[in-house]
Amino acid sequence: MAEDDDRQVLRAAAHPLRLRMLSLLTGTAMSAAEVARELGITHANASYHLRVLARAGEVVEAGEEKVRGGTAKRYRHEWDDRHREAGARPREIGLEVRTMGQELVRRVAERETGRGHSYFCDAELWVDEETWARALALVEEAGRLVHDAAQPPRTAGTRRTNLTVAAFGMTPGGTP
Repeated sequence: MAEDDDRQVLRAAAHPLRLRMLSLLTGTAMSAAEVARELGITHANASYHLRVLARAGEVVEAGEEKVRGGTAKRYRHEWDDRHREAGARPREIGLEVRTMGQELVRRVAERETGRGHSYFCDAELWVDEETWARALALVEEAGRLVHDAAQPPRTAGTRRTNLTVAAFGMTPGGTP
């Protein structure tokens, strides 16, 4: 059953809108209405995707609030630095990687130009084990740093940013 659970998580996260929701809900708990407003989608669409993410265990209920005589659930993504690719099938990883690629294209199109500093790197290189271990540790630290510091959208003193990272060892012969 764990394999089916892993697939459900991968499929839930491998959707551009749900990937944006996970990023948004890392910094704060939000209701479907708040998510809808922030992402410019309908309340019904936000509710549907939040339910998919909740069933997959990607978001958790983080309380409720009274709204116009009703009750709205609040959701939060509790980022835990897990490595989803462990045990996943190449086809499933491919789905998530394609989704990340689409999101990266969208984010690059939205990037600020002329302000601040950005960095982009794509490399397939041969390096010694010590260098690789250090690079991997720095990438992991960067991921934890930005997730741990995530704030609610539009919080004073913050800026909207993107950190997309993929780092993995390759097979020596170039084929799996």
